[in-house]
Amino acid sequence: MCGIVGYIGTKKASPILIDGLLKLEYRGYDSAGISTMEHGYISNMKDKGRVKNLYDLDGIDKLEGKLGIAHTRWATHGKPSKENSHPHMDNSNSFSVVHNGIIENYQELREFLTNHGYHFLSQTDTEIIPNLIHYYYTKTETSTDQFLQAVHQACGDLKGSYAIEVLCKDEPETMIVARKDSPLVIGVGENENYVSSDIPAILSYTKNFYLLNDGDLAKLSNTHISFYDCNLQSIEKELKNIDWDVSACEKDGYEDFMLKEIYEQPKSVRETIGSRLKKNEKVNFEDIGFTKETLSKFNKIYLVACGTAMHAGLAVKPLLERLCHIPVIVDIASEFRYREPLIDSHTLCIYISQSGETADTIAALKLSKKQGATTIAISNVIGSSITREADFTIYTHAGPEIAVASTKAYTSQITLLTLLALYFAEILESAPTEVISNIKDELLLLPEKITEVLKDDSKIKEFAHNVYEEKDIFFLGRGTDYTVSMEASLKLKEISYIHSEAYAAGELKHGPIALIENGITVVGILTDPTLVEKSVSNLQEVITRGAKTLIVTNQEINQTNYNEVITIPNTNPFISPILSIIPLQLFSYYISKEKGLDVDKPRNLAKSVTVE
Repeated sequence: MCGIVGYIGTKKASPILIDGLLKLEYRGYDSAGISTMEHGYISNMKDKGRVKNLYDLDGIDKLEGKLGIAHTRWATHGKPSKENSHPHMDNSNSFSVVHNGIIENYQELREFLTNHGYHFLSQTDTEIIPNLIHYYYTKTETSTDQFLQAVHQACGDLKGSYAIEVLCKDEPETMIVARKDSPLVIGVGENENYVSSDIPAILSYTKNFYLLNDGDLAKLSNTHISFYDCNLQSIEKELKNIDWDVSACEKDGYEDFMLKEIYEQPKSVRETIGSRLKKNEKVNFEDIGFTKETLSKFNKIYLVACGTAMHAGLAVKPLLERLCHIPVIVDIASEFRYREPLIDSHTLCIYISQSGETADTIAALKLSKKQGATTIAISNVIGSSITREADFTIYTHAGPEIAVASTKAYTSQITLLTLLALYFAEILESAPTEVISNIKDELLLLPEKITEVLKDDSKIKEFAHNVYEEKDIFFLGRGTDYTVSMEASLKLKEISYIHSEAYAAGELKHGPIALIENGITVVGILTDPTLVEKSVSNLQEVITRGAKTLIVTNQEINQTNYNEVITIPNTNPFISPILSIIPLQLFSYYISKEKGLDVDKPRNLAKSVTVE
């Protein structure tokens, strides 16, 4: 959840480090700091609060070092404070370390180091790392690569997850990095190298990256990088070109990243469809290359994810089952592996993660592979951890998503999963041709229809203005509309801090209607013609009890019954979630703006949840 940046080259490091941290603010954090290699010593400057606070630290403008590391921290061990902020140094001020992840055996290691004369200034698990490196450094013969050996030995003692950058006072032209279960990439420039936990932080400096695998270490100078595996054996790495548009990481005139990303959805859906679907052709997934024999052996499909990505799975579950006639189970990744799921070689497990670094999802994937399942990863980030663990990977093409609350990644995930369902159905010959053709035709029209939804947000903006002081808001829907209700409710919670709940409309009378009272706000979603009459009846129940209602629909209804109706273009009910969520993304956005909140960086949340 934290952010890491590193630089080694010919320029002053501190401006580059702080710029990288600013680009990582979307990940969520409570403190920030940088270490740079100065003349004969390591400078360490840090404080709690926002990255911009670093500019106020005494002496930061005088830093000259051309090698440095930086960090934004999201508190796990120890409260947000200057002492608990990263970077952390050893007792002799010889080593500086930044760390993402959690060291599960830090108490044991802390006791070991205390018994060997070390003392600690913070409550963090991270502070044991530089001291452990120092311990091994003093035990290593100087004729060997002392710095590298010490970092390698220290990593061997760590249990849990980590991505670390390390500076050593005795080696002022070297940085060592290592990773296990936390993301880390190295960007290559001309006579300079960059390190980051996330590509967007350094994308403006380079598009050429090395991706580290679990257990890898790398030793960097400004002109050379050496890679090692977990046994410290030298290995080769392939340099990858990440062709993301740098402007995608900027606001481009929008007030917030979230608003920009909402309005990028016609493009992100179009590019996710890409060459996979063309008029009057079969869906193309050559990167998977399944045969009818392969698909026929699966007796169930798991869709496993967290949060918004899990909601994308719920939205496509009915389509997968209808087209492929295979039972589909949508599961929360953080629960999945703790209940001994029934998985074997006849199980297909699809894992969905925008960042590709979601710790719970990666752990669930590893479990299913051990039990013989076939695994597919769906991610937005090329080379992310989940893509390197799965048997097969398919990418959404949403581009960088900076706002913590996901919007364009969600609709891109639904689009890609829908294409995958059609691909399976065409191979299995399990659905009528006309049904498949209709959905394919409607998918190709989606970018245009999303653009139509986004043309006028005035009604949503006005309704948000009228209800932004509410304490509770409810969302109702049936079928796929219920799954959209869940995602809309989550968006509202995330960025407005209003308590909200989503209910299947038919369940209203089984308890939740007790919560409905005069003046409360209820949002209804009506896009399935086979369910609209029943949903209208449920909404009438809340109206008679005094609720204010906002309706998102593409059906013919009596609009005078409701306080506000947002009409969206008609489409196949199975893919309507891609359209119906968009007004409700805007609804959450405008409520948050009315409340004067930080839309892109909501409190307590992070973009990439890299701890379990």
